Amino acid sequence: MATSVLRSCTRNMATASKINNVVVVGGGLMGSGIAQVAAATGHNVTLVEMNDALVEKALGGIRKSLERVAKKQFKEDTVKGKQFIDSTLAKIRGATQPEGAVEQADLVVEAIVEKMEVKHQLFAKLDVAAPAHTIFASNTSSLSITEIGSVTKRQDRFGGLHFFNPVPMMKLLEVIRTDRTSDDTFNSMVAFGERMGKSCITCKDTPGFVVNRLLVPYMAEAVRLLERGDASARDIDTAMKLGAGYPMGPIELTDYVGVDLTKNILQGWHEKDPENPLYVPIKLIDKMVSEGKLGVKSGEGFYSYKK
Repeated sequence: MATSVLRSCTRNMATASKINNVVVVGGGLMGSGIAQVAAATGHNVTLVEMNDALVEKALGGIRKSLERVAKKQFKEDTVKGKQFIDSTLAKIRGATQPEGAVEQADLVVEAIVEKMEVKHQLFAKLDVAAPAHTIFASNTSSLSITEIGSVTKRQDRFGGLHFFNPVPMMKLLEVIRTDRTSDDTFNSMVAFGERMGKSCITCKDTPGFVVNRLLVPYMAEAVRLLERGDASARDIDTAMKLGAGYPMGPIELTDYVGVDLTKNILQGWHEKDPENPLYVPIKLIDKMVSEGKLGVKSGEGFYSYKK
């Protein structure tokens, strides 16, 4: 069903509204990655953060990422590599006031903290400031798109664009449509994803969409194995890599995704469905978050990443 829908959308892409001006709110790993790839594929991008220091940090991270891409793609031609970096960065500008940033936006992609009340506050403000044609999208990995968009008066122009980390490398994009998302909005989001070089799949507004609905319970069960002392983190990861052919074990993956993000996803799902044993919060994860052991990004999680 999903495949046939996307094929139909591809055939009718000419009817989709063209997206040129993109605003990304949130300059963390996901937001910066989305901004980078959008700019590299010809979009005009505004990256919004809370202050100038965070804007500069995000832009610095994008530059380093582009340098890695250029070194790989243009290793025989440093001139073209530099041109690629400079032309991409020229497409990105930073901003600290989201309301002003969206005045010319065709698409706004939100990539901020996974807290419903914070997303509501943001979209309520943006709904007043953005032009009528602007499409709003959330990069949430776990929250309801319908609920996020409920504070706006453009629920027909609201959907989900769930990218994967690291955005420049991961090819998948989950395009989420709610019961209110219009065909034009959906087609425009798919066209945007395809222009970014992503392989788009579509999913209804169901908890975790496709990937995280399968992945997070798997990661959680691995942590429960560790918490009970059934096996070590290294042995759990080795088992799934050598026994199931996975490129990365579930404990490693939890560190890479973020221990805090995993905690937030489980907590949110548990609040919505407290009887489901797959979503029960895990004490070990709660303890690690309280100690600041968030995974790769903090230098320590289940494993140490300190140099």
